Amino acid sequence: MKHTTTLTLLLAVVLSGFAQDKKAQKFAKTISADDLKGYLSVLASDSLEGRETGERGQKMAAAYIAGKFKEFGLEPPVETATGNSYFQKYPLQKSTYRTAYLKKGDEKMVNFEDFVYFSRTETKGEEYVNIVYAGDETIESLKEKDLAGKFIAIPQKDMSNWRKVLADLGDIETEGIVLIVEDSSSYDFVKQRFSRYLSGTRLSTKSNDSGTKVIIGNPKLATWMFNTEYDQLEPGTASKDLILNSDLLIEDIEVENVLGFLEGTEKPEEVLVVTAHYDHIGIGSDGQVNNGADDDGSGTSTVIELAQAFSTAAKKGSKPRRSILFMTVSGEEKGLLGSEYYSNNPIFPLENTVTNLNVDMVGRIDPDHEENPNYVYVIGADKLSSELNEISEMVNKQTVNLDLDYTYNDENDPNRYYYRSDHYNFAKKNIPIIFYFNGTHADYHKPTDTIEKIDFKTMEKRALLVYYTAWELANRENRVKLD
Repeated sequence: MKHTTTLTLLLAVVLSGFAQDKKAQKFAKTISADDLKGYLSVLASDSLEGRETGERGQKMAAAYIAGKFKEFGLEPPVETATGNSYFQKYPLQKSTYRTAYLKKGDEKMVNFEDFVYFSRTETKGEEYVNIVYAGDETIESLKEKDLAGKFIAIPQKDMSNWRKVLADLGDIETEGIVLIVEDSSSYDFVKQRFSRYLSGTRLSTKSNDSGTKVIIGNPKLATWMFNTEYDQLEPGTASKDLILNSDLLIEDIEVENVLGFLEGTEKPEEVLVVTAHYDHIGIGSDGQVNNGADDDGSGTSTVIELAQAFSTAAKKGSKPRRSILFMTVSGEEKGLLGSEYYSNNPIFPLENTVTNLNVDMVGRIDPDHEENPNYVYVIGADKLSSELNEISEMVNKQTVNLDLDYTYNDENDPNRYYYRSDHYNFAKKNIPIIFYFNGTHADYHKPTDTIEKIDFKTMEKRALLVYYTAWELANRENRVKLD
């Protein structure tokens, strides 16, 4: 992390009276564990059916959040043909696998058992595919080749950075790609994760669909495809008489982000964005509801509570100098889709978006902090702006004094949480961000992530940190500077 002595001294002067800011303290008192519990009791109830994007429970959650924004007096900022709305609607494609397999003679390899078919593109029945082994060819060199009509098999040591791997593959103009994951534990992890993720329905934006078919397999699959032991494969080796069949049901649906706007007084064109995702993973194949109390009912409840606090302040004559957009997004569990849509179709110009504060899972204590619940993981505060990181630390020190844990901020951390929540779509647009997170736990993405396991007093303290940080960012003289 960068620390500049001059900057630190300057911020110390700017923030020297922050802890004594009576207005900030006055409206901080409206933030309470009871309020948070009240919101979460609705969001994490069985009646909302796990809030899966595109399903009834997600729509019910959106209506509930919009109702709260209206109750608080926030403006609906989305222009529509029938007037302004709290809903930013966006189109998705819903894909459901019926079947996918590879066939050679009488032998068949089946999706989710022998490989993972990671694509939104279906075949026209059984199609012969020509797969060529790329060997040690780089992604960059493959981009330069004429690969029309071909599948390219690319060895991959592991998939620890799977998001980047898949993103890079999208730039290769080819009919399809077979990723051969050499590390067995990495392949098993990817197969388990993707099988669970893809075996139900998959949502995607149409703009994300390159049409490229992607198959993820291991050396055993490669040996079978090429009739050659994997360690003896030569670049240019081609498959023979191999058939791919992928049958999907594809539907067009419409979902929504929920936006509430509070206009600033002196710098209304500059906008602070506070986000959380309100979707979760719905009802499991066993019929159990995944309530998602922590993920991310806790973050969504926090954003609602902050909206209430700042709205109350505005009604009492203490509007912020800058505008604040409170936004709960959908589609996070399906690939950060709602925040991606907003960042590509912003309601307020991104060049005027000063910072994004993103709250994703702040209601629990992870196993590493059972002896000290007075913490929160802070991720990304220093990635684009060392000044933002300094402000974050000083506001915390002068207010709630949580232990700010930067474990997951390490670029080499294998979890790569910086890339895994909605703030990342703002960071990609060069907007400074802070991601607040309590870490994972045994109930992550399980029906046992329920409200009775939430520590509301700790959650209240984390909400106060986000509130005080937002107050400072919305009211300071200058917007934070990029490095």
